[in-house]
Amino acid sequence: MSDQNIHDQRLLIVDFGSQYTQLIARRVREAGVYCEIHPFDMPDAAIREFAPRGIILSGGPESVTEGQTPRAPQVVFDLGVPLLGICYGMQTMAAQLGGKVEGSDAREFGAAHIRCVETSPLFEGMHFDDGLLPVWMSHGDKVTNLPPGFSCIASTASAPIAAMMDSTRHWYGVQFHPEVTHTRDGQRLLDNFARRIAGCDGLWTASNIVEDAILQVQAQVGADRVLLGLSGGVDSSVVAALLSRAIGRQLTCVFVDNGLLRKNERQEVEAAFSPTNALDLDLVVVDAADEFMTRLAGVADPEAKRKIIGGTFIDVFQREAERLEGVQWLAQGTIYPDVIESAASKYGKAHVIKSHHNVGGLPERMHLKLVEPLRELFKDEVRRIGVHLGLPDSLVYRHPFPGPGLGVRILGEVGRASADVLREADAIFIQELRDAGWYDRVSQAFAVFLPVKSVGVVGDARRHAPVIALRAVETTDFMTAHVARLPFELIERVANRIVNEISGVSRVVYDVSSKPPATIEWE
Repeated sequence: MSDQNIHDQRLLIVDFGSQYTQLIARRVREAGVYCEIHPFDMPDAAIREFAPRGIILSGGPESVTEGQTPRAPQVVFDLGVPLLGICYGMQTMAAQLGGKVEGSDAREFGAAHIRCVETSPLFEGMHFDDGLLPVWMSHGDKVTNLPPGFSCIASTASAPIAAMMDSTRHWYGVQFHPEVTHTRDGQRLLDNFARRIAGCDGLWTASNIVEDAILQVQAQVGADRVLLGLSGGVDSSVVAALLSRAIGRQLTCVFVDNGLLRKNERQEVEAAFSPTNALDLDLVVVDAADEFMTRLAGVADPEAKRKIIGGTFIDVFQREAERLEGVQWLAQGTIYPDVIESAASKYGKAHVIKSHHNVGGLPERMHLKLVEPLRELFKDEVRRIGVHLGLPDSLVYRHPFPGPGLGVRILGEVGRASADVLREADAIFIQELRDAGWYDRVSQAFAVFLPVKSVGVVGDARRHAPVIALRAVETTDFMTAHVARLPFELIERVANRIVNEISGVSRVVYDVSSKPPATIEWE
């Protein structure tokens, strides 16, 4: 690893609420440059202390032409570092620097082509065909007058100023979204900004991240013992591998069987982390199914279930920490999207989606300190780290499974019978996806137990039993997703097996969550 701190050369992404902000960050990371996302109301002093090599202003849903909409902090212009405004970010740059933004009757949402009208370091190496480049647009307003010092570098028929630059100050704005795959060579544009224009060296690599994380963990925990809640998912598995390399037998991994696991999950985790495999971990397996089920009895609200499950995990970990002498730390597989989801802005607190995570600290009743070595990483980065650490593909590319497990995939009250039915249905779904070569083509697939009964005809008899829903999605960041378009024959085969092999199911639906909403049913 370079002697230089891999966090020193970094970009700041100022978030105006775009659905694509995290994708911008991931693309910058793919360029080998560390970056962080912070809200547009980040204090000036914090921005100066962050000391970015460059700043990216994200898109957003608001209109610059309206009164009380977000603006870029003045300090981003005062710092004198390279700037890149994307969509709303370009518009607020133009408005704040003396240009003009107006609403447009000819709005652009979706595919478009920009025409290059002036060469620019931002477009270096991008492939324009006859001066045209396919891009992805999503805007209603447009820049109509350039700010002083800027020139137009690209246009479209409906947006004459589709990209602009101030070559002296190295400030750029683009009306399109380079971070999405629909924009050809968008990654090249972000590479140009991060590496060529902002002057970052590309130190953010898997090997450097691992070495840096090991040093940070060693400095953080010293000679103390660490307890890790190991679930067998990619995040906790990578944490286990990383901590094992950093502190060896100071680490104890605790796998909790909460009665809400996938089929055979306990046996798979015990086998994967046994001494006969590459990771020789101190693994403790705790059977706490009765405790979890007792606390969940009679509870139907999904958020209440999440909190009960999370609180019970904490109690189990606390007991194990007290039993093991010298444990001072609890390790978690918190990743960067968990942190972002729990962030707040004065313009409205973000919804805490993953409430089973203890992002920001542990409960007071738990007398341990928190160590989160993946806290800066996106899911795709975690997987690259796992590969670098030598973890098997079966762990690295396993579909995510939430901490509450089947507890949040059983709609309504959780019971042993419903958990057993769902576990079997889920196992059939996953097995058929694997057999058909679809498991690795979707990002996440699972079954859901619905708290409604339907009448289905099975053989010569009617069956009045619950309904199972199937869900499969494709995503890259696990923040936004779209339905996986599984073959009809595959869905039909899964549904037939579930109904035929599990007596507690009368009907199966595949949730396509498209526009318009629709379901496909089988008896």
